[in-house]
Amino acid sequence: MRPLILLAALPLAASAYAANPDAYRIRNAGDLVYLCATQPSETDYATAIAFCHGVLVGAYGYYAASTATADRFVCVPDPAPTRSKIASDFVAWAKGRPELMKNGAIDTLFRFAAQAFPCGK
Repeated sequence: MRPLILLAALPLAASAYAANPDAYRIRNAGDLVYLCATQPSETDYATAIAFCHGVLVGAYGYYAASTATADRFVCVPDPAPTRSKIASDFVAWAKGRPELMKNGAIDTLFRFAAQAFPCGK
């Protein structure tokens, strides 16, 4: 009988370490900057940075798949910078523009990307 009790308690123990879902709600650019600026010393670093990178990769992937090459205003070089480099550059750029922190996260990300990786037309 004890093994069944232990097995039943496992989901409860696992949920005690689960991240607060509100911490990963991206309502505006400030929320994305906050997550992407998470420091390695913070307990949720791996989750926050993975989430940040997922947003960056997902947004760019959608843009690249849905925008004809001739219509693009963001052209990442080949080889592309690492996700960590792009995230840290985005954080630095955004922190210098506090007036954008209430704007949409993806809109602000693409404002950064257009300046960092303009297409040479």
